[in-house]
Amino acid sequence: RSNPGETMAWSESVDTVLSNKEGLAAFRTFLKSEFSEENVEFWLACEDFKKTKSSTKIALKAQKIYSDFIQADAPKEINIDFHTKNDISQNISEPTLSCFDAAQSSIYCLMAKDSFPRFLRSEVYKELVKKQQDRNQKRWLLFL
Repeated sequence: RSNPGETMAWSESVDTVLSNKEGLAAFRTFLKSEFSEENVEFWLACEDFKKTKSSTKIALKAQKIYSDFIQADAPKEINIDFHTKNDISQNISEPTLSCFDAAQSSIYCLMAKDSFPRFLRSEVYKELVKKQQDRNQKRWLLFL
């Protein structure tokens, strides 16, 4: 559970939301409502991918990320520029842990500049803040 301070801190940066379980869940719900949840899913897949140790798993995970998010008509295709997409396509046969860095960075910027400010103005976020404030009030009432 997040405390009210954390909920308010989410408004400071997209990083605080992405690194908090409850914040991430709320952000995903919001992105789903905007039909852009593939962005956060791709970002999370890349974070997981960068922690991969075995070369066999690196190849498998890279292929999965590529087929899910990058290739033309992918089920969760992300919106990245032609050059980034082309670079990944050319290097996917021998993937490295940094092969999605440019795309991940691009999607991160998109979320930070575009989706995140709308999230902070959304009902999803306002509800979350209100829920935290209500919880906090109840805690204080217990001490009175």
